Amino acid sequence: MKAVLTFLLIIITFSSYGQRIKDLTDVAGVRSNQLIGYGLVVGLPGTGEQSPFTEQSFKTMLSNFGITMPDNLKPKIKNVAAVAVHAELNAFAKQGQNIDVTVSSMGSAQSLRGGTLIQTMLMGLDGNTYAVAQGSLVVSGLGANGLDGSKILVNTPTVGRIANGATVEREIKSPFSMGDHITFNLRQSDFTTAKRLSDTINDLISGSARAIDATSVQVTAPRDMADRVSFLSVLENLEFEPATPSAKIIVNSRTGTIVIGSEVKLLAAAITHGGITVTINESESVTQPNAFAEGETKTTNDSSVNVTQEDARMFVFNPGVTLDTLVRAINEVGAGPGDVMAILEALDQAGAIRGQLIVI
Repeated sequence: MKAVLTFLLIIITFSSYGQRIKDLTDVAGVRSNQLIGYGLVVGLPGTGEQSPFTEQSFKTMLSNFGITMPDNLKPKIKNVAAVAVHAELNAFAKQGQNIDVTVSSMGSAQSLRGGTLIQTMLMGLDGNTYAVAQGSLVVSGLGANGLDGSKILVNTPTVGRIANGATVEREIKSPFSMGDHITFNLRQSDFTTAKRLSDTINDLISGSARAIDATSVQVTAPRDMADRVSFLSVLENLEFEPATPSAKIIVNSRTGTIVIGSEVKLLAAAITHGGITVTINESESVTQPNAFAEGETKTTNDSSVNVTQEDARMFVFNPGVTLDTLVRAINEVGAGPGDVMAILEALDQAGAIRGQLIVI
């Protein structure tokens, strides 16, 4: 069978337009918290497990209800499975509200379909219980075994979900209501973007914002919580223009994907790779205004690219060639993804690429 490799090139261009503060930043202290617990799923149709820690958990559960089993009695509990339960406790979640939970088998259970999670405590990193989970699982996976050893597996039958399956029992105090400031944290650190963010807020309220570093912008805020919520509602909908990202080329060697940013520049270079020869030339032209016309003398760069192979095929491009044109030219002469990546790496080592080459 002949393998066909598809090479994908994506050119990313960034236009100047405003974005809302809420789309680029997070508010310090407004975050979710991870919860985890250990529990038992019961009521399985023989797809559970028999393991020492499952038996021990089952006996411990019975002892909580005042039932003591003899040590020499080993229950057959194929309808029970030991599971890990985890959930996300959202910021400002209040006592009595419900959150979704995910239940995953920890042992050799074949499937959790049809099972019910019994009361399980969900704890945070500090060891305190913040929610209690219980309910019937919804499992999208399906598995079946034949007598001859054949089997079929659809999705993952050992992971289930319970919508609104946990009740919040303890609230997490948020630092959002503390102090005289709120802090916006950029999702992508950039000094220029942080400066523009603080300038935008200062245009609305002079002297209220200052950029602490490339990530954080601190803003003076009202102490009263109602006023602070209204204040943040106004700020997060302000629009400003973020800085253009740094010049990068992202190469995925596994999928043959190359993503080139619009700020990437290519200097003059000549490349020979196998039977492929690529030549890049740059020249300058001077444009002068008429004798009686107003204007300035300008210098513009003209670029041309020639690509040849052993069979003497040649591709000539108009001036103004960019790196994406080079990649397309190499593709047109039949080079594979590995050839393109090798050429880009060689250009980077030669210092002919003005940008960062990242191979993932």
